Amino acid sequence: MESTLLTEIVIILGLSVLVVLIFQRLKLPTILGFLLTGVIAGPHGLSLVQESESVHMLSETGVILLLFVIGLEFSPKDLLAMRRTVLVGGGLQVGLTIVFTAGILMLTGMKAQEGIFLGFCLSLSSTAIVLRMLQDQNQITSPQGRISLGVLIFQDIIVVPMMLVTPILAGQGGEIGMELLTLLGKTLLVGAVLILGSRFVLPRLLDEVAKTRSRELFVLTTVLICFSVAGLTYSMGLSLALGAFLAGLLLAESDYSHQATGNILPFREVFTSFFFVSIGMLLDAQFFFEKAAIILLLALAVTAIKTGAATLAGLALKYPMRIALMSGLALFQVGEFAFILANIGQQYALMNEEMSQYFLAVSILSMAATPFVMQQADKITQWVTRAPFLDLIRQGIASPETAPDDLNTKNLQDHVIIIGFGLNGHNLALAAKSAQIPYVILEINSETVKAERQLGEPILFGDATDPFILEHVHVNQARVAVIAISDPVATRKVVAAIRNLCRTVYIIVRTRFVKEIEEVLRLGADEVIPEEFETSIEIFSRVLDKYLVPEEAITAFTQGIRSENYEMLRPMEPLRLRPKSASLLNIPELRFTCLTVPDEVPGITGKSVAEIALRQQYQISLLAIQHGDTLLTQVTPDTLISRDDQLYVVGKPEDIARFGKKLKE
Repeated sequence: MESTLLTEIVIILGLSVLVVLIFQRLKLPTILGFLLTGVIAGPHGLSLVQESESVHMLSETGVILLLFVIGLEFSPKDLLAMRRTVLVGGGLQVGLTIVFTAGILMLTGMKAQEGIFLGFCLSLSSTAIVLRMLQDQNQITSPQGRISLGVLIFQDIIVVPMMLVTPILAGQGGEIGMELLTLLGKTLLVGAVLILGSRFVLPRLLDEVAKTRSRELFVLTTVLICFSVAGLTYSMGLSLALGAFLAGLLLAESDYSHQATGNILPFREVFTSFFFVSIGMLLDAQFFFEKAAIILLLALAVTAIKTGAATLAGLALKYPMRIALMSGLALFQVGEFAFILANIGQQYALMNEEMSQYFLAVSILSMAATPFVMQQADKITQWVTRAPFLDLIRQGIASPETAPDDLNTKNLQDHVIIIGFGLNGHNLALAAKSAQIPYVILEINSETVKAERQLGEPILFGDATDPFILEHVHVNQARVAVIAISDPVATRKVVAAIRNLCRTVYIIVRTRFVKEIEEVLRLGADEVIPEEFETSIEIFSRVLDKYLVPEEAITAFTQGIRSENYEMLRPMEPLRLRPKSASLLNIPELRFTCLTVPDEVPGITGKSVAEIALRQQYQISLLAIQHGDTLLTQVTPDTLISRDDQLYVVGKPEDIARFGKKLKE
């Protein structure tokens, strides 16, 4: 029986469930399970799947949805703030990788054009794998996450010029200058269309769709926007992934970004699994095992080159060695766009069949190793950064404008150390300044340091995991240290570093999730404030307020939950409220609402409050009246009710409904 796409989808999904389930039991990365599924089901394995082109199309859909979700988590302002990371960091990473690769290969006797082309291929990293891992580890907004994202954006842009240059390397080029100018013109045209669309078309379209309250229509509209923008960029010679990322950026600042993310996530999970399966299907297992030793050595060489190039790019961006190296360890693999570029190279005889097989095997091996390396990146970084020669590199690259000794810290005493100058750090600095509490800020974003220094902030460039930096800000003389960074791994390292130097400073940590509390407290933090938990407190406080629970009762209830340093969050057991707190939830069945007097209502309009007798006739109380532009909060028995007045009343729902019916009559 001839195989169909539907049958092969069932085979892929069924085999994926089985393999990934085994990998989960063995506590191995899910991505590795999908790659193995592709090896088993592919033409070089059991040949269970023949429609490889169709599977590849599904995999491209996964990459599109992944980049769309990443774009939703950012905004045009964030991207503009990252322009230096994209241009300088991405340019250095790609350029250094090409130079290192071409130089080494030319020493082995390879032609210069072939070495440069292989440098093109190896300079590209896997957008899908890196961003997926960063999301799983909650590091997409961390410093190393932003470096990785910036470099990946540059790679997605530069891959098209690489394709145009490839025929030139093979000696078969045409008017490359004209083609590049055409590409630039198309890019500017795409940018103009997207800017106009985001300002004049998308807001109105999404408002109209939201008014229908149809979830199906909202999902369809979101997917339409994603694929339309991706298709537009692709038709202009740019990549689909870049277009999807831009589509996410267009929606990121709208009121509907969170709903769009929630709608897309289930689809993203399914289609990205096809991407990893399709990569696994490319691997020739027999060739891999026959040449395993050579492939392993080549993979190690590629890892060293790419990690080194990305690390140097991070250092050039004035990030600490630890952050730069972690971004290098995230970008060491060969990416999916390199396969497309390699196919073009084969067409122009820049890569023969044997070289192509080696390249493919090394690429997939590096992809398979990425989850393991990124999970152990912190330990690897800690081990590598102990090397003495790295101190010389740090000192040679560090900018004098951001060196740790460029601010007078000798007189710091009984001060607050603010680590991380995002929104929380900024607000804390404002509070400390207004209370005349001495403080000093540590930040690893050199641009932020320069900007805030010009505004007069006592801010230093430095990595708070470095004991030298902590001693420089006199951690032993500080009263409080507040860690307000978005990187959970770095947070734990900072807490441990502070406690190794000082036992007296009071450490307050901001985390994103409740599950991070236990480990941070164990390392020595005195107080941990999870955003997830504080958000829940704010939500139920407002809910209780809407049910007219007394303000002092709400305050007592929330204080009870926050008391004893979140003790109820530490044990893994259900939350037990004290009897007094529990009684607060015995809420009377009351509702506060606003009713409009629509027209001349007999017995209502023109009558005084005393004549209407709301309490006697309807058992509700009138609290305030909106009369035109005037809000009457002092309602007396003589106050008259007029047409179009808005009446703010409180009472039981059925009594309010009865009075509302009277108004409609």
